[in-house]
Amino acid sequence: MTLLKKRNGNGSHLFPSLADAFFSNKFLTPDFDFGDFGKGLQMPPANILEKETEFRIDLSSPGLKRSDFKVEVDNGDLVISSEKKDEDKEETENYMRRQFSYSSFCRRFPLPDNAQDEKISAKYDNGMLHITISKKEITATKVKKAIEVA
Repeated sequence: MTLLKKRNGNGSHLFPSLADAFFSNKFLTPDFDFGDFGKGLQMPPANILEKETEFRIDLSSPGLKRSDFKVEVDNGDLVISSEKKDEDKEETENYMRRQFSYSSFCRRFPLPDNAQDEKISAKYDNGMLHITISKKEITATKVKKAIEVA
């Protein structure tokens, strides 16, 4: 006996949307809407811009708070990560409902040789994380030096 074969009083399946989606192969296609379940699997897109005196990384991450982010330099890489855990609990006399959601991401960007890893700033504003990395001044002029042959 399966739940999908059992019908309610008006002749339809007990779970018509799930049954219809599963048996029509929509459940197995990549464009099936999993609702909030799929949100924990997304990687935020990043824009990288190089200016004359700095690098800038903009990460689109709406729905997060400033305290959800962790930005650090690890072995020459800029590591941006976030973890968000939520619990929704509802108790009444007849039932208890608890829902958990968890989402996280980690992005790693190798820092170029001319980046100053001690001069990195981060700001979160309206769903965008803006990271600014200052550049080192590289002297383009090379000194001419004569080598005496012995």
